[in-house]
Amino acid sequence: MQKVGVISQARMTSTRLPGKVLRPVGGHPLLHYHVERLRQSGLPLYLATTTNATDELLAAFAGQYALPCTRGDENDVLGRYYQCAQEHDLDVIVRVTSDCPLLDGALVAQGVAEYLRQNDPRLYLSNVLERTFPRGFDFEIFSRELLTEAFQHATLPGDREHVTPYINQNRSGQVRFAHIRRPEVRKEYRLTVDTAEDFELIRILIEEYNAATLSADALIALLDAHPELVALNAHVEQKKV
Repeated sequence: MQKVGVISQARMTSTRLPGKVLRPVGGHPLLHYHVERLRQSGLPLYLATTTNATDELLAAFAGQYALPCTRGDENDVLGRYYQCAQEHDLDVIVRVTSDCPLLDGALVAQGVAEYLRQNDPRLYLSNVLERTFPRGFDFEIFSRELLTEAFQHATLPGDREHVTPYINQNRSGQVRFAHIRRPEVRKEYRLTVDTAEDFELIRILIEEYNAATLSADALIALLDAHPELVALNAHVEQKKV
């Protein structure tokens, strides 16, 4: 039986919206929703943050939520993932980011089931390379074998910061790819939090539409029905990797 773990990266020093993951929404910090929804996947969840003093707050959050926490270099997020996978003896890693408070645990579990069914340590499976879901539902699944290769061989700063480019650009030439897609493309929607406009949309969805209880499909249907909500952050450009 392979041990699968979800590792979420987080830090308080976001460039466009500092401290965003602990901003309060509906009586809870934003990170609360991310954690509780991912726990619905039934998979163990780990937090990978930095050794910066500013991230003592995240370490305290992890303690409050009984969330194992790995801390490392702010700029070497790849190193933090590798360290976390080693510490907890993970065979399969699900990479998510903490600025996605409405990420659907059931969707992640579906991806993991497909990954395990294919039974290939050279497989990289995600819903990000062929994007059909809104931003905010992103996940990537890969083996510790691939993670170790990336940790040992990736040297570019961008590779270390963004964790998976060495893998998903197939630098080794030995990675196989699979994709989780939905039939109706909604990649233009943003349910991730990078700016004040993103945050305002999430706040409205959680406080006024009970979004924290909705599935990915239900959230997408809600946005389909409310173009005025989509318009709140439609102009925001995603930061380039």
